[in-house]
Order: sequence, then structure tokens, then C-alpha cells
Amino acid sequence: MPLHTGPRPPRDDHSDRRLAVNPFFGEADPVGGMTQAPPVHRLPDAPMPPATAYQLVHDELMLDGNARLNLATFVTTWMEPQAGVLMGECRDKNMIDKDEYPRTAELERRCVAMLADLWNAPDPAAAVGCSTTGSSEACMLAGMALKRRWTRRNADRYPGARPNLVMGVNVQVCWEKFCNFWEVEARQVPMEGERFHLDPEAAAALCDENTIGVIGILGSTFDGSYEPVADLCAALDALQERTGLDIPVHVDGASGAMVAPFLDEELVWDFRLPRVASINTSGHKYGLVYPGVGWALWRDAEALPEDLVFRVNYLGGDMPTFALNFSRPGAQVVAQYYTFLRLGREGYRAVQQTARDVAMKTAGRVEAIGDFTLLTRGDQLPVFAFTTADHVTAYDVFDVSRRLREGGWVVPAYTLPPHREDLSVLRVVCRNGFSTDLADLLMDDLERFLPELRRQPHPLTRDKGTATGFHH
Repeated sequence: MPLHTGPRPPRDDHSDRRLAVNPFFGEADPVGGMTQAPPVHRLPDAPMPPATAYQLVHDELMLDGNARLNLATFVTTWMEPQAGVLMGECRDKNMIDKDEYPRTAELERRCVAMLADLWNAPDPAAAVGCSTTGSSEACMLAGMALKRRWTRRNADRYPGARPNLVMGVNVQVCWEKFCNFWEVEARQVPMEGERFHLDPEAAAALCDENTIGVIGILGSTFDGSYEPVADLCAALDALQERTGLDIPVHVDGASGAMVAPFLDEELVWDFRLPRVASINTSGHKYGLVYPGVGWALWRDAEALPEDLVFRVNYLGGDMPTFALNFSRPGAQVVAQYYTFLRLGREGYRAVQQTARDVAMKTAGRVEAIGDFTLLTRGDQLPVFAFTTADHVTAYDVFDVSRRLREGGWVVPAYTLPPHREDLSVLRVVCRNGFSTDLADLLMDDLERFLPELRRQPHPLTRDKGTATGFHH
């Protein structure tokens, strides 16, 4: 029993209210309203002090995972403080309003020119491009341009024909969305054996007069490997010689377009290939900017049909816009320019090389354990994928993923697409900020719980489709 019992307070209308905010956090309220839990599925009846609202939201978000330990995402989770200050200064600027914010618009134009030069456009000054909310929007815009160009060429010759787009089954889901939303047939090259991405000859064989383009992935989401874009273009060149079909290529360089130019300069994948009509990348992945910016570039004005570009004057001036949305924050574009200016080619090379070194070293340590087989080694994108070795029967990759979460690590486990659904893998994405020290801590945790996993009678996974991940 308690040593001291004070007088019981009289019951009143507020006696059944549960305390949600420590009174030291909350501000004084004559009826104690600031200590009452607010409703979560309807608007509160009255306002609350800003400090209290902040504390409520802040405390709930503490239950989120640590973004720096999320090895599933390709998205940037660390930037320099100066970049954060710039983004804060620009958070109220609408990127679309170029007449009101001409300097922000100028920084966007400079970024497009820098990327055109980086990707070896024939005439960087003539390259056409824009910022987007990310690679998904950039891919949608590129796909729309491919479809409109096909329509112009073939509408009269093939009335009523359904356009198709050829890609590997390993594409990011945004391409499946594009085909669904814009009523384009998705023709996918399946995985076969130890080939986990598109085969150039198989892709060319799927093309016909209704093909709007072929997608090459510079850095597969599933394992981090580059697709052979030059070989793909060569296969399409041969197809044109045989049939007369002139099929353009779009390079989805969501990650690799900001890695290969610095670490794989001899690799030809970009506008040096005449068949490459457009390229996209994610500024918020290996472009090293916080989430919210992507880029889409076309070889020249001819590759982007003018009738897809809208011009508006009700924000002031004559403003061309090619985007799926209208309002969009300018902060991430400013952060991209800051990063380009801050790092330059040598800085980007150093950052990406460090990420690749960490990936390859960590992949080597995983392989040395003896329980795992590597699919990739992090020597292209700083990403590697691995699965359990044939002799391992006590646990599977989903068990490993679950146990790593106990230490705060998010390492995704998933099955591969057709025709390799039989293979389940783990993938580790090494980004700027995932240091050698953090990689060593990851490996320490992995090696610490493996003895327990080896003593399991069998893998604990029942439903591989829902073994890990977010449920609500």
C-alpha cells in the first residue's frame, strides 16, 4: 500500500479524462483540456497551444524507425546542415511559379543543363528537361512523350491499334502504373536462370509496329545491377535494319544515372547512344537530396512533343509547364543545385565510390559467413542482394529480415518476379551516410543472432507475401 495517501479529489465532469500530455509539456488550461487526449479521427473542437500540438506529434513519431538504419530505401536520409537551412528558407516557394521566383527557376534550368552535360547530350544547351517530384513522375512524363510520338507516326497507318511498351519484369512499379493509367500494353521480358534483368535480344523480339519504346534500367531495384543499355540499342539497331522499325529507348536511371557517370565513365548508356531519346533520375536517391525531386531530360526538343507542354499566364508571365501536378515545393530543387555546386564531379565521385566500397566490403563479409549466396556484390549500384545457401534449411531470408528489425535495421526480404518466384532474397542499399562503422554494426548484429536461427527446426515464415513489411 502507498506510504502516503492524500485526500481523494471530488468527482467532476472531467474525472474520467485520461492524461495524454505530461503537464510539464502542456500549457495551463483552466479546465485541464490540454491534458486530455485529442481525437484522432476527427478535428478537435478547439485549438491547442503550438507547443502542445508539437509535443503530441513529436512523441508519436518517435515510434517510427530510424531512417539512417533503413537499408530498404534508395532515398537520401542525410544531408549537410547547410542544405537543410536552404530548404527551410525555400519551403514556401512554389516551383511552378517561375515568374514570382525567377532565381529558383534559374537554378532549375542550371540543374537541367548540368545533367545534360553529365549525360553527354549532343548539345547540352539544346537538351530539354524539367524537375519532377521524383523518378515516378519523370517516368510518367517520359512514357507520355513516347506514346505521343508513336501516335503521331502511326495513328493513320494503324487506326485503333493498342500501343505497347517493352521492359524487363524487374522494372520499378511506376512503369506498370504508367501502362495501366495510360492504357499501354506492358510487354515484359521475364527473368531466366541467373539473369535477373532484361535480355536485349528478347526485348527486341517483343517489339512490333505498335511499340512506343523500350525501357532500359540503369540499376535494377531488385538487385542493383545495370541493364546492358548499349547492347539493347544494338539489338534495336539490328531490328530496324531487318524490319524498318525505329524504336526509341528510355533509360530509367533512377539511381544509376547519378552513379555511372562518376564511377563507370567507360560505360556507354546515355545520350552517346543515338537511340536513347530520354533519361530520368531521382535527385533524392544517389543525387543526394532529401525526398521530393526527380529529373526528366530529352535528347532535344524533337523528342518531347510540343503539344504536351502547357502554357499558363495566370501566375504572371508566359509559363511553359510539363508536369502531372501543378504546385510543388522549390526547396528540393534548390537543394539539388546546392549539392551540385558543393560537390562537383570529384565530390560526387568520392561519395559514390565510398558507398560502393562499403557495399562491396559488406557483401564480402556476408559471403564469408558461409550461410548465404550473393546475387550481386555492390560493384554497380552500391547495392547487393543475397539469399540463403542451399545447405541452409533451418531459416530463410524472411527470418533474417525479422531478426534484423529487432536491432532497428530494415533489410527487405522478397521474392523475385516471374520466372524466378522460387527465389527469395535480401537486399542492402548502401547510401551516403551508411558508413563503414554502421556496416560493421549491421554485420555484428547479423552474426550475433545466426546461431539462434541455425537452431530453429524449420523456417518460421508461413506467408512469404506478408512475412515482413508494413501492415495497417
